[in-house]
Amino acid sequence: MTEETAGTKYTLRRAGGERLGWVHLPGSIFKGGMLLLTKRRWSGMEHVPLDGPVIFVWNHYSDIDPLPVVHYIYNAGRHPRFLLKNTIVEVPVIGPILKATGQIPVYRGRTDAADSLREAIAVLRRGGVVVVAPEGTVTKEPNRWPMRGKTGVARLALETGAPVVPVVQWGALAIHDRHRKPKFKLGKRKTVTVKALPPVDLSRWQGAETTRENLAAVTDEIMNALRLGVAELRGEKAPPLFDLREQRRNQNEESEPTE
Repeated sequence: MTEETAGTKYTLRRAGGERLGWVHLPGSIFKGGMLLLTKRRWSGMEHVPLDGPVIFVWNHYSDIDPLPVVHYIYNAGRHPRFLLKNTIVEVPVIGPILKATGQIPVYRGRTDAADSLREAIAVLRRGGVVVVAPEGTVTKEPNRWPMRGKTGVARLALETGAPVVPVVQWGALAIHDRHRKPKFKLGKRKTVTVKALPPVDLSRWQGAETTRENLAAVTDEIMNALRLGVAELRGEKAPPLFDLREQRRNQNEESEPTE
């Protein structure tokens, strides 16, 4: 069985690694919706291993850009388990489906926040897949470029040794943009480009301790891989990684009264 992408045919790859036996039912319904919304320009599936643990990271620039990533990874033959905000998992109807398909809720600012990381590590040690937005939110970079990430994905990589495969994408803003009115644009299908890149080379940190310095360095290495991959898709030169904390510090300093 094949699916037409924009100029490419992709065979649906056999399922590999950990996958719940009945997940094809919600997966097929979800894919039907995506086929109505998008034209697919896909590449790089050879970088998606069919078994063994994998950490997928993606550039998070739109409220709906996880959907093309789900579609791509599912078609690539793996069962995607996302680290999701707990508020999404608690939505009626959708929430129970997300829980049943093994998605991992993240509870921020609570004593059990570390449970999601432990669950993700357990999934990887079983040979499964974890999908993470390293920034933890939609990018705040003004032109939607990747910004400096949080260290959770680096901790997963150092503690499990699982390869980190970047999945870069562009085009979802044509469907939904929170800064536009109306936010949704439906009708004619929009082309969304998705590409898996080779695993990030983290060999210099193999066996390294999870110190603050190592976690920061690994995170930047991962985010730079995403940044350069997005630049290729957009056909533009990538700016340096946007640092939201630094921007806020600068804004606070500028707003302080001077004598």
